[in-house]
Amino acid sequence: MESAAFTTTYTPGAPVSLSLTLRPLVRGTHDPTLRYVGGGVWRTMLTPHGPATLHLEPRAGAIDAAAWGPGAEWAIAGVPELLGAGDEWDGLDVAGNAFLADSRRRNPGLRLLRTRQVFEMLLIAILEQKVTGIEARRAWRVLLTKFGDVPPGPAPAGMRVFPSAERWRRVPSWEWHKAGVGPQRSATVMRAASVADSLERTLADGRGGPVVEKKLRSLPGIGVWTAAETMQRAHGDADSPSVGDYHLPAVVGWALIGKPVDDDGMLELLEPYAGHRQRVMRLIEASGFRKPAFGPRMTIQDHRGH
Repeated sequence: MESAAFTTTYTPGAPVSLSLTLRPLVRGTHDPTLRYVGGGVWRTMLTPHGPATLHLEPRAGAIDAAAWGPGAEWAIAGVPELLGAGDEWDGLDVAGNAFLADSRRRNPGLRLLRTRQVFEMLLIAILEQKVTGIEARRAWRVLLTKFGDVPPGPAPAGMRVFPSAERWRRVPSWEWHKAGVGPQRSATVMRAASVADSLERTLADGRGGPVVEKKLRSLPGIGVWTAAETMQRAHGDADSPSVGDYHLPAVVGWALIGKPVDDDGMLELLEPYAGHRQRVMRLIEASGFRKPAFGPRMTIQDHRGH
């Protein structure tokens, strides 16, 4: 491996699991921006200073980080927050729920990440609006492979760097069509790309919350679900459940009370954990729980042939 421009060893005060903590960033096994190789993780990113490639490798009680490219210093500086620094779980009491308490005990390395990349996380959420995960992951892979740059340093073959807002604004309509992204979602991406700089400035407002949500939702096409998904990943919001998700209410209901619920029911179940609701959602996910496999499945829509 060639010498990195910047390196650090991050020693957190508590266990950190790379796989659990970075899970919200994974977009399938062929994600052009994140790959697990051996025991380490490769991640590409477009920073305020240019592209960067980051490699994370866990070792006893610490994580070694190395970065390449013009944005390497920014990437290294963000490693602690990417791996959960500032994510405080002390106020979350799950002792009264055996399921959550068991998941917390079995997953001590789970942390909420903070990428500090608002436009990228928003674009991912837009691609995931009202479609299946299969569709969204395919669109992400096709668009990044086509318009993303080859990353700096020794990143695995096939990885790409998230394109700049200017490049997203130049993506022609037929390329969205080829990627299976309908005109409503592509138009929302274009609007977001036109205000990308102001989106990044919401990081100064903290780790999500009503102020950030209001700013994100001021953009046409960005609703409560998309804002929540963005804040969870970009800002590290610990209290932003994804209301409006096709699957989550039923998963939460089955996990916590043994039967499906709707959005209102989900919020009622999460109310005792106000301030930590996203942490509870991640505990349910990390537990490996799956709701019973019956009922209608969401139809995969192929917009490419229309």
